[in-house]
Parts: sequence; C-alpha cells; structure tokens
Amino acid sequence: MTAVVVRPGTATGRLSAPASKSYTHRALVAGHLAHRSYRIRGPLDADDTRATARALATLGTTVRRTRDAWTLTPRASSRGSALPPIDCGESGTTLRFVSALASLQDRPVRLIGHGRLGDRPMAELRLALEHLGAQCRSTRRGHGLPLEVEGPVHGGRVRLRASESSQFASALLFILPTLDEDSRLTLVGPVVSRPYLDATLAVLRHHRVTVRSSDREFTIPGRQRYRGAVFDVPGDASSAAYLWAAAAVSGGIVRVEGIPASWPQADLAVLDLLERAGARVRRLGSGAEVRGETPRPFTVDLTDSPDLFPLAGVLAATTPGRSELRGAEQVAGKESDRRAETVRLARAFGASARPSLHRVVIEGARRPKAISVRGLRDHRLVMSAAVGALAAHGRSTIGESEAVRKSFPGFWEALEGLSDRGVR
Repeated sequence: MTAVVVRPGTATGRLSAPASKSYTHRALVAGHLAHRSYRIRGPLDADDTRATARALATLGTTVRRTRDAWTLTPRASSRGSALPPIDCGESGTTLRFVSALASLQDRPVRLIGHGRLGDRPMAELRLALEHLGAQCRSTRRGHGLPLEVEGPVHGGRVRLRASESSQFASALLFILPTLDEDSRLTLVGPVVSRPYLDATLAVLRHHRVTVRSSDREFTIPGRQRYRGAVFDVPGDASSAAYLWAAAAVSGGIVRVEGIPASWPQADLAVLDLLERAGARVRRLGSGAEVRGETPRPFTVDLTDSPDLFPLAGVLAATTPGRSELRGAEQVAGKESDRRAETVRLARAFGASARPSLHRVVIEGARRPKAISVRGLRDHRLVMSAAVGALAAHGRSTIGESEAVRKSFPGFWEALEGLSDRGVR
C-alpha cells in the first residue's frame, strides 16, 4: 500500500460526478431479480460494486462489464448442486443485499468477507430473514462471517429495528415483492439513513414495483415482477461531497454536475453543511457550485447521512471555533470505527476533539498542521484527510492511497485536476 503527498493549495474547476455506488448496487440487485437480459448504463466500477456483481454470478446472473455499461444475463440454475462461497469483500451493502437474495434459494449459500465486514451489524436482518423462514447459521460463535443462508423465505409481517442501518430494510424491500404472499414491513425504534431507503423506493418505482409506504410501515403486494431492462446510474453526491468540500476548505470554486435531483441521495446534505460552515453554495439543475469563503464553526446532525461524518470532522478541525457533530453512535460500526478515527484525524490537524456516544465536539485549529497518517484503510477517512490537507500548513502524507478504489477509484486524479499545487 502506498502513500500520497498532498500540498496545500486552492481547489478550482468544473467536472462531472462519478457514478453512484449506491445506485449501482441497487441496479445490480434489480437486474438480478428481473430474470432477463438487463443493462446498467454508466455504472460505478469500484471494489464494492464488483463484489456485488461477483455475488450475482454465483446466484445465477452473469454480469459482463464494459467501460460504459454492464449487461446482466440470467443463466439456467443447476438445481441441487452446491454453490461456491460468495466473497463480499469489504462491502457492507453487498453483504446485506446478497444475504436477502440468498434467502430466495432453496439451498445453502455461504457468505464470506474481509477486513471488518464480519464485525458489522447484521443481527436485525438475520432475525428478519429467519422470521420469514430462512435458516441463518454462522460458524463464529453464532454471529459474524462466514454466514450461511438457506431459504426459501415466504412473505408475511415482519418488524425490523433500523437504528443501525437502513440497508436491512432496503434488502427486504427488494425481495418481498417477488414472493407469493403479501408482506408488511414495520420499522421500530429510531430510523437512520432514511434517504437511502428513499433511494431504494425510487429504484422500485422505476421498475414498476408497488410498495405502499407511510413513515414506518411498508405494505408490499406479492407476486410482482421487476419491469424494464435498462437503468441509467446517476452521478454520486457521496463522491462529489469531497470535491465540493475541497473548494470550501481551500477558498476555491468547484462545480460538480451530473447529479439529477430526481434520484434521492443522502449525501446531498453536504451542501447544507458547507453553507453552515461558511461556503457559498449555488445549486444547479443537476449539481452545485461551491465557493470557499470565510469558514465558521457549525453544528450538524448526520443521522441521515453518516458517510459524511469523517468529512464533517475534517471541516471542523480546519475551522477555528467549536463545532459539534451529532449522530455519532452508528458510525462506529462502519468500515472502521469512524467516530474514533475522525477524532484521531482531527487531532492530527492540530484540533482538539472530545467524543461521546452520540456526538463529537471539535475545537478547530487556527493554523491546521500538515499531517502524516499511515494505515488509513477506510476510503472515507483517506479522502477526508486529503481534503483537509489542502488547508494545512505544509505537505501532508496520507496512506493508504489504494483505499479509494472501494467507492471513488478516480479520486486522486480528480483532486489533482482541481489543485493548483499538485497531488502525488
């Protein structure tokens, strides 16, 4: 694994957003459930989305990748034969969505993974699948990975706690319409990352799948088919967030386009965050332009957009004054403990940071220090560190640079293109 040197400088430019990781995952699942030839145009080709594509190949849908489109083709099932293990990589989305898809099979499907994947929350989804008739077995003291799922599941009523991840509900919403029975899904307790559920519902509507929803209740008629054979992946607000933030911390101007407002995206919340932090934001028809001005401390609740937590921490660390990041409890169970790692990164920039279960309070540095951080394997920590380094006093060294392949493989090239001082 290699490190990258980032020099302080001003980020300025105009570019198109990379394809959305969230919608590429969802299009792959919908294409698999369509059971016919299906085309995904403009997908994100990254480690996480490749993991989902590999999983579908094991479950009976071949994915042929080309530069501009991925083509999904169902193949005849060899009933009765054992399936090889499915490697989910380090992708939590893959693990959750594919666990639900595996529950449609009448034979065991074994899921494996790497890094912290086996420690990430799964219990609520497992309980829901078992309630619907699946058998879920783990060889590691009853939880974690490897995980074996065996169906088939049936429809019915199911209650689900959604305080750890919205992906549990999304996974169920994808499969329940395909079952013979009608179903009702009820969310109990606090609901986190709600915009990701809205994204799932938008994909279902695109495929003319009916789900009647209120705040916490979803009524799902059974025996539905996924219709349509093409999905155009929108640009990714999650990736654009780092580019917009680069303008905010460096005093530059960055315009990112290709993010249509018609597709819900949780991380569009970054634009409100940047305005609170002192930037000037101009919203466009399919994107936004951010101009960095005088930074100011802020308070933000990231319950619905937890992936922004490390980036918000870096914004706070490089802004003089007291900022507060709320919604910290769920981010501890991500690819890394993002609450602890955000605190570590903020302190590396010279800020003081006080974590608690629900929030992190950061007193930003008046003169952010250059950082030298190695061993950062979480893609969102790496990209956030690079953004903050533009405002540091001196050259920063950030590793591991390859981590960005998980969600934004072109990140370093995009940052290099915006920076007037260079990244190498």
